Amino acid sequence: MPRRSTATLIKGLKKLLHVVARPAKSEKVHGGRLIHTYRGYGTHREVFMMGRVFRQPGFNLNLPEGSWRRDLADIMRRTVRWGIKHIDVQIQLGGETVTVTTDRDGYFNAHIQLGTPLPGDRIWHEAHLRILSPSKDQKSARANDGAGGEAVADIYIPPADIDFAVISDIDDTVMYTGVANKLKMMYHLFIARAEQRMAFPGVAALYRGFHVGDGDQHCQRPLLYVSRAPWSIYEMLEAFFRLNRIPVGPILFLREWGLTLQHPLPRKAEDHKRALIETMLKLYDPLPFVLIGDSGQHDPEIYTDIVRDYPGRIRTVYIRDVSNDADRQQAIEALSAQINKEQNNDCSLVLASDSLTMAEHAHGQGYISSDALERVRESQ
Repeated sequence: MPRRSTATLIKGLKKLLHVVARPAKSEKVHGGRLIHTYRGYGTHREVFMMGRVFRQPGFNLNLPEGSWRRDLADIMRRTVRWGIKHIDVQIQLGGETVTVTTDRDGYFNAHIQLGTPLPGDRIWHEAHLRILSPSKDQKSARANDGAGGEAVADIYIPPADIDFAVISDIDDTVMYTGVANKLKMMYHLFIARAEQRMAFPGVAALYRGFHVGDGDQHCQRPLLYVSRAPWSIYEMLEAFFRLNRIPVGPILFLREWGLTLQHPLPRKAEDHKRALIETMLKLYDPLPFVLIGDSGQHDPEIYTDIVRDYPGRIRTVYIRDVSNDADRQQAIEALSAQINKEQNNDCSLVLASDSLTMAEHAHGQGYISSDALERVRESQ
């Protein structure tokens, strides 16, 4: 292997180690119980959030912070940590306090009703969490297990004056297939050249255009993402969005596969995407939505059903054509004609082979600015 390639590989591997180790470092505790949070979301009336409580091994080899040996030790600590069931977690947000209990895998879900609205001058808020009690089946836990029993979660509440929100698939819509293959994904993120990374050309500029809108550069429309991938790659998805400068939303809508030592077999996730979209439609009623997906799975059929079942709520459906199948393209075009007929042209399905085709339509509808369209065109 050429010397330059070897150096690039080593540099990439060190960066990879540091990022993969970050979740173990961020808890600021070497061992014991810790809370790992995911971004929450909601309205000024109610908030939803989730997280997980772990028991993390406490070995500490006094390795220098930032060294690859320390990163490797933190990765080992994170790999073998264990979800703790039946443990109480207190959550404080604004003037509200709720207590939730973890399930058999250590996960918890919270639905917080807000008696007093959160400040309206920002879209991100902080919830403070702490462990209240030892696990009911962990009475013999060591005294120092509570050392990491506090955490802060980011909560997203969209502005009140937005005109619509965007729900986007991730797999084969924002990034190329491979999201569930951690090694492949991490290689593309940290070792491959920028042009080899997995984001589709123009998708970052297009989504930034959706976020800021056409005219008011402080529009801040919500972009909500859904994926078939497991929660275990949450941090990798965050790194992907950050590296590719794609506007971040509450990347909450992943799927619990159950790939743990407690439950090694994947769990079936029926109607995962449809259920999440319907939840968002009800939560943000009567806000309209734009839906973005791909032709590779069942997005066109799912979205068509949503358009029919929620008349007037879906402005446009964008489908990225990744199938290269004439029969599949014909079937999607038939769905497009069906939507136009049933919705009296108030909603359309756009089958696009690239981001520029989506951007040109979005600009024509007034969704994105001329500058955003040009940025997408330059990135093709």
